[in-house]
Amino acid sequence: MIIFVACLVIFIYGMLASLLGTIVPNLGTILSLSNTQIGYLALSQGLGLAATSVVAGAFMDAKGKKAGIVIGLLASLVGLAILSHPVSLGLSILAMVILGCGGSLVIVGSNAIANDVPDNRRAATINFLNIFAGLGGFATPFVAGNLLGSDAVKSAYCGIAISAVALAVAVLTPMPERKQVHTTGEAEKGSIFSSGLLYVLASIIFLYTACEFGIWNWFPKFLISTGISTAKALNILSFGFASGLLVGRTVASKLLTKASPYYVTLTCCILMGVITFSMLKAPSLAGGAPLVFLAGFVMAPIFPTTLAIVGRLFKQQAATAIGFAITCGFSGLVVSSPVIGWLSGSEAEGLGRGLLLLPAMSTIVVIILIIFRSRLTAAHT
Repeated sequence: MIIFVACLVIFIYGMLASLLGTIVPNLGTILSLSNTQIGYLALSQGLGLAATSVVAGAFMDAKGKKAGIVIGLLASLVGLAILSHPVSLGLSILAMVILGCGGSLVIVGSNAIANDVPDNRRAATINFLNIFAGLGGFATPFVAGNLLGSDAVKSAYCGIAISAVALAVAVLTPMPERKQVHTTGEAEKGSIFSSGLLYVLASIIFLYTACEFGIWNWFPKFLISTGISTAKALNILSFGFASGLLVGRTVASKLLTKASPYYVTLTCCILMGVITFSMLKAPSLAGGAPLVFLAGFVMAPIFPTTLAIVGRLFKQQAATAIGFAITCGFSGLVVSSPVIGWLSGSEAEGLGRGLLLLPAMSTIVVIILIIFRSRLTAAHT
C-alpha cells in the first residue's frame, strides 16, 4: 500500500511538471505574456522546487515521509487554487512558487520511499515508480488538449480534484519509517556532503532536469511557432514526450535488473543530445511526434537511475542525499528556463535558438559521465 501511495503522489508531480507547458498558450493569451514573462513563471516554479528540496530530505529523515508528502499535496492544492483564477502575472508567479514547493516535497518523499528497497532492486524500483510521473505528464496535456479545450482554468480545477484524492489516500495510509542502516562504506564516512561523488551525481541531475523541463515548459510553444495548432502541440507533448518517458521507464525497470546503471545512463545521455538537436533542426519531424517520443524514451531512465546511485551510496541519510540531488536538479530548471526565454527573445521563432541549450547540456552530462566512469562503475560492483 505504501508503494501505491508513492506511485499516486508522484503521478501528481508528473501532472504538475507538465502543467506549465500545457497552460502556457492559454495563460499567455489571458494575461498577454511575452516569452520573457513566461520564463519568469518557469523561474518561479523552479525556485519553489529548489528552495524546498534543500530542506525536504532532512525534514523527512527527521519527521517522516508521510508528513512531507501530506504537506506537499496541501501546497499543491493551494497553488492550483490560485492558478484557477489567473488575474495577474504576480498571482500566477505566486501560484507557481507554491506549486514548486509542493512538487518538491512530493517527489523527494516518493523517491525516498522507493529507495528503501534492497540494493539490487533499487534502480529498477525507482524507475518503476517514476513511470507514474510519466503517466501524470501524459495525463495533463492529453486531458487539457482533448477534453478541456486547452483551457488553463479548467486544467487547474482538474488538478485540484485529483490532488485532493491523492491527499485523502496519503492521510489514511500508515507509513512506517525504515530502520536506520549502519554502513562503513566510503560514502558514509563523516558528512555526506564531504563526498565528491555526491556533487558529481547532483551535477548530472542538474543538467538533466534543465533539459527535461525545457521540453515540458517550452516545446509546445516552439511547435506552435512553426504553425502547429495548440491542440496538436499538446498532443505531441502528451503522446510524444510523456508517452516516451512512460514507456522508457517501463523498459528500464526491467532492463536495470540486469544491466549496469552507469552504462544505461551514459547511452541514454548520448542519445538525448542527438535527438533533442534533431527535434529543433527538423521541426517537421518533431511535429510528427515519433521523434519527440524517442526523446522521452531515451531520457526516461536518466533521472531515476541517477537517484538510485545516490541512494545506494548514501544509505544512512538517504532522504537527505536524495533531497540535495533533487535540489540541484530543480536548480537546473531555475537556470535553464529563464535562459531559454532570454535567448529566444521576443519573436516566436526565436525559441528554436533558445532550445539549443538542451543538446548543449546533454553533451556536458556525457563528458562528466566519461570523466568519472571508474568511480561511478565501482559504486555498483
